[in-house]
Amino acid sequence: MPHASPRPVRRPSSGVLSAISSLALLMALSAPAVAQTSDASAAKIYGRTPAESSPPSWPQPVRAAKGAPNILIVMTDDVGFGASSTFGGPIPTPTFDALAQAGLRYNQFNTTAICSPTRASLLTGRDPQAVGMGYVANWATGYDGYNSVIPKSAGTMAQILKENGYNTAMIGKGHVTPEWEMSRAGPFDRWPTGLGFEYFYGFLGADSSMAEPNLVENTEHVQAPADPAYHLEHDLADHAIRWIDEQHAAAPDKPFLLYYATGTAHAPNQPPADWMARFRGKFDAGWDAMRAETVARQKRLGVIPQGTDDAPRPDTLPRWDSLTTDQKRLYARYMEAYAASLAYADAQIGRVIQRLRDNGEIDNTLVIYIQGDNGASAEGSFDGKLFEQSALSGVKENPDYALAHIDDIGTRHAYNLIPGGWGWALNAPFPWAKRYGSHFGGTRNGMVMSWPRHIQDPGGLRSQFHHVSDIMPTVLEAAGVNAPEILDGIPQKPITGISMGYSFTAKDAPSHRTTQVFAMAQNLSVYKDGWVAATAPMVTPWERTPPPPVPIDQRVWQLYDTRSDFSEAHDLAAANPQKLAALKDLFWAEAATAGILPIHGSEGGQKGRPDHNAGRAHFTYHGPIGPIPESAAPGLVGHSFTIRAQVSVPADGGQGVIAVHGGRFGGYSLFLDKGRPSFTYNLTPAHMSRIAGTAPLTAGRHDIGLRFVMDQEAPTSGATATLLVDGKEVARGRIDRAFALVVSHTEDFEVGQDSISPVDPAYDVASGHFTGTIERVDISLP
Repeated sequence: MPHASPRPVRRPSSGVLSAISSLALLMALSAPAVAQTSDASAAKIYGRTPAESSPPSWPQPVRAAKGAPNILIVMTDDVGFGASSTFGGPIPTPTFDALAQAGLRYNQFNTTAICSPTRASLLTGRDPQAVGMGYVANWATGYDGYNSVIPKSAGTMAQILKENGYNTAMIGKGHVTPEWEMSRAGPFDRWPTGLGFEYFYGFLGADSSMAEPNLVENTEHVQAPADPAYHLEHDLADHAIRWIDEQHAAAPDKPFLLYYATGTAHAPNQPPADWMARFRGKFDAGWDAMRAETVARQKRLGVIPQGTDDAPRPDTLPRWDSLTTDQKRLYARYMEAYAASLAYADAQIGRVIQRLRDNGEIDNTLVIYIQGDNGASAEGSFDGKLFEQSALSGVKENPDYALAHIDDIGTRHAYNLIPGGWGWALNAPFPWAKRYGSHFGGTRNGMVMSWPRHIQDPGGLRSQFHHVSDIMPTVLEAAGVNAPEILDGIPQKPITGISMGYSFTAKDAPSHRTTQVFAMAQNLSVYKDGWVAATAPMVTPWERTPPPPVPIDQRVWQLYDTRSDFSEAHDLAAANPQKLAALKDLFWAEAATAGILPIHGSEGGQKGRPDHNAGRAHFTYHGPIGPIPESAAPGLVGHSFTIRAQVSVPADGGQGVIAVHGGRFGGYSLFLDKGRPSFTYNLTPAHMSRIAGTAPLTAGRHDIGLRFVMDQEAPTSGATATLLVDGKEVARGRIDRAFALVVSHTEDFEVGQDSISPVDPAYDVASGHFTGTIERVDISLP
């Protein structure tokens, strides 16, 4: 802002003046005024009395531009372009529909094909590899573009808006914090509150149970209510509404940024029972019929061009009519849970929108509702998963077991993930799915913007090509804020996003974004003026035996002209090799400057990752402790270990957890069950081993030990577990298979309690609290 002219200054007395050097006085008179302070701040003179001093004045807070809008950004999780009713899908999303009727639908909006990169790109306005988030934060590698560390040179929209007079909050899923920074040791710079959000309520990781979430408020872990009717999506909406109410009550003229990221529809799909019932039988016709019906509706709605051909069906995907009756029944139930979850989440988002209507703020609120951070997931492969953790634990699910537990689907007793056939169908009319950065099935998501009085084409459709990195420039333009070259003293990386604001009034304007590069899990593509060059997938979700990897210079590339082929249905590589060659050259040129290189999968690995426990083989805990996330917990995967606990128990022998890591869907627990020492090793509820002593402990002090000896010091090896009390063996058992990758990707290590969900069904959260005294717990690795 321009500097205010200094007001006339009262000359101090000669005694005062003699104490001030001529240079100091010159500096005081000529120094620029500080922004947002009083006009006299640059020329204040304080004498011995008020009469000899400048008038009093107060430093003023930074204020947003007059009329600056509130910003509400909504992002759901793992939702395909063809899922919602707004874009022709089979799942009713009336909140999304209503915003589209009042605002604009965008049918060429693109994400990054997977969670963390999309979220980092949204927040920073830059391509994901440029901010270190080339893959999900929980599987980062050591290369600069993939280390999960958002640099301070990539300030977020929340940081910028906060510095320009906005209140800021994030509600829901984070998934942009490096795993090794998620413990109480911090640092907290890349927790949401360190990324510019003044308030955070939600979960930091990739996904969460809807019934038993691992919750954080600001930087403190909090426990969800012990209520059978509790649901995370309802809770998130409650907290969003409360924050809006409190912010509005305190400063009704101060605008806000609220980033609201649901856990839905990522696994687990756990809708309320009454919502689940609404969808019973709705998907019995199968994924082939559902996709065909969706494409037909999309054409009727006009969200895809009339002449669009559905993309070719993957050869490896089973046809619905080839399935058995039991398979159809099981697979349909998975889809019912998915659909009910998305519909319920949309209803909770509707409660937040309604509060803005009720308090009169909706007309001055830019709502950006992004339906999915990537395409729908095909990670459920052929059969779906009753427990998403099965893949992390390296175990294969038995479809007969899943069928016997079909009524658990959609409840807290399953962590279910849809079969990949539904993921393919939900991405209609595009090919492939989540993780496939090569094709629109992974990167194309439905998006709606609503901003009353500014969008004059309610119900309109916009077909300019845009990327999730364009959201931040759009928000800053709407707020009247320029992106700073320096933020908090740090020079900033260039923002590569392009504002979409021009599309509000220019329906047929050409796309301001003409080029975009995509790279995800070795699936590569580049967009240029309507043309797309894309690598053909090395492996599909439906191959029982994956083919060997193909070297990057031997990969097959496909070519699409999306100006006439909206859905990428027709590969023109053979017909136009010159165009393909030019686009491939463009991809490698862009990759070299965008932080994408080297192209890799997991070769960077976790080795050398920052680790507070690097080289540590002994852990000691005194009294109740928790929660400690996997990255800071004892690293037991692939290792033998011992636990030794010194405890005192009451007359009944004691009850509750001594040491635990994980929860209902995977982990281990050393505990007392009605006084009997017990140990449970839980790969999934279908792969659980338990050993227990036969007699309860006597009252008083005891030394309880566990020896876990692996057949080989390697993940997935078998092992023998032995329980000891006061040095004497009381139980021994066989563990057929140990953890493969992690103990638990959702729940933490604790001493004296199991505060989120129980590893063993013999206790619950309340009865998991240790009733005696824990003096010391030692965990040792070889």
